Amino acid sequence: MSTLYPIRFRPILKETLWGGSTLRERFGKKADADARVGESWEINGITGASSVADNGFLKGNSLEEIAEVYMGDLIGDHVWDKYAREFPLLVKLIDARDTLSIQVHPDDSLASERHHAWGKTEMWYVIDAEPGALIYTGFRKKTGREEYLAHLADSTVAGIINATPVFPGDAFFIPAGTVHAIGAGVLLAEIQQTSDVTYRIYDWDRVDDDGRPREMHTELALDAIDFDRDDTGLIRITPEINQAVMLAECEYFRTSLLQFDRPLIKDLSLTDSFVIYICTGSMAVIDCLGHTEEVRAGETILIPASADSVTLIPQGSATLLEVYIP
Repeated sequence: MSTLYPIRFRPILKETLWGGSTLRERFGKKADADARVGESWEINGITGASSVADNGFLKGNSLEEIAEVYMGDLIGDHVWDKYAREFPLLVKLIDARDTLSIQVHPDDSLASERHHAWGKTEMWYVIDAEPGALIYTGFRKKTGREEYLAHLADSTVAGIINATPVFPGDAFFIPAGTVHAIGAGVLLAEIQQTSDVTYRIYDWDRVDDDGRPREMHTELALDAIDFDRDDTGLIRITPEINQAVMLAECEYFRTSLLQFDRPLIKDLSLTDSFVIYICTGSMAVIDCLGHTEEVRAGETILIPASADSVTLIPQGSATLLEVYIP
């Protein structure tokens, strides 16, 4: 039997200008009472700064170290062949008490050329949203560079970007090159390629606590923006109780929604990938590889690729996001 087991990691909390207190108050993330925590990096594979295991005999080891030892048993043979010990996904919880900057991420080619990094295709799953909350994704119509720059110059660029009212359960698929921003009052889970390359293009004319505007990346962003992308990327599905419903699939990840009120046995024998479960509602017990772990709302757990199956046992009912590399 594999010596691996379901692994949980220590969240890495990021204070931001736009963050709030929800990650601490609702999900029990350990932060100071006055901290404006915008992000909790639940599983992070960035080289040299990856997540640290928080349970079992691997406790205290980084994800990078664990991957180097267990290779395909941890992440899957086909995943290892492509990414080696650099874990390919970064999972975050995001609390936007204020609207984030409008930004864009480069694709693999541009990110490799400029930053020796992966690009950043991502998706969001809305856990909660205040009435009237918005998500900004994609241009309202195909837009030329000169038109875009004119709107940027007179601070009206938000007016040419789709602004979608959002509700709990909504999801958005955001390929690299899509202009986007999370609006105020949104709590969401983000699944993305392992990359921290972001080009800010507009920050609502805000300044920081010292009265300085944040750095913008106007020139870098020009080559990264997909000016033809004019859809919102909105995904609205009807959950099926005790059935996985696919939300988004691309070469980088496949994410499904699981709402269940009875135990489910998931066959992983043909997956050849780690599986990540992100609990967004209630709690469940994960039974896998001879180990059990509870996962509560706001917690994330990694199932090694060596697992042939996993049993998910809801405590009443539960909602999970299931993520793996297709």
